[in-house]
Amino acid sequence: MAAEKLSTRHLLGIKDINRNDIELIFETADNFKEVINRPIKKVPSLRDITIANIFFENSTRTKLSFELAEKRLSADVVNFAASSSSVSKGETLIDTVNNILSMKVDMVVMRHPYAGAGQFLSKHVKAQIVNAGDGAHEHPTQALLDAFSIRQKLGDVAGKKVVIVGDILHSRVAISNILCLQRLGAEVMVCGPTTLIPKHIHQLGVKVEHNLIKALNWCDVANMLRIQLERQDIKYFPSLREYAMMYGLNKQILDNLDKEIVVMHPGPINRGVEITSDVADSKQSIILEQVENGVAIRMAVLYLLASQG
Repeated sequence: MAAEKLSTRHLLGIKDINRNDIELIFETADNFKEVINRPIKKVPSLRDITIANIFFENSTRTKLSFELAEKRLSADVVNFAASSSSVSKGETLIDTVNNILSMKVDMVVMRHPYAGAGQFLSKHVKAQIVNAGDGAHEHPTQALLDAFSIRQKLGDVAGKKVVIVGDILHSRVAISNILCLQRLGAEVMVCGPTTLIPKHIHQLGVKVEHNLIKALNWCDVANMLRIQLERQDIKYFPSLREYAMMYGLNKQILDNLDKEIVVMHPGPINRGVEITSDVADSKQSIILEQVENGVAIRMAVLYLLASQG
């Protein structure tokens, strides 16, 4: 049985939470999953809580998922798209947030292009902070929903072999996933071109493989990451076409494997690059389940943080 409350006031990264916290979030998400599949999908759990969604970077899916989670819990929601605000006029992070907090906000969900922004904020403001992605550092709710989706599909995460394929270097999803999966007892491998694998990643206790077919034959689950062209300051591979030939997953590769594997993708998908359409839409893919689980996981995180104030 998981603990009754989280060991932390904020969710800044997977590295700040323990296995009991993860189990508690999963158990809570199980309950909320039942709620969001009812005809009336709302519960009054956060009726007196005000949550500000502050996104200093573009986001559609994560923002939508958090907003839906907040509304399902009956919280009051304030949305703030920083890219189109006074931030672009030179206002600092602290000023922006203090202005929002003076409106008596209880919790801040923040995405920011710089690593550690959530950590910095948590030391300077009273509100609770949920990190919705900070640069190429961490994206804890994505890692939680990915592990939760594996647990739902395969019964347990412990002992499973998970390969994360693609742009590991620029990916906050990869680092959070590695930490989360290891906490839950999975074996993790990363796979991609040498230029997109961080130099010292083996120090995290992960296997490194550059051959996609070998990696897929080893794993139970393949998490295919998006190529983050917007974060790449130089060319890390010759062309998208060449990347797709070497590291793209198509139906032929999937069908030729010795066993059936589970295919995941954090989205948004570049169809025909990381995975082809017939793989994304196949019965082995749990991409849409990940989206549904994202709302339940985020409901669980917000609810558990709010309950310790």
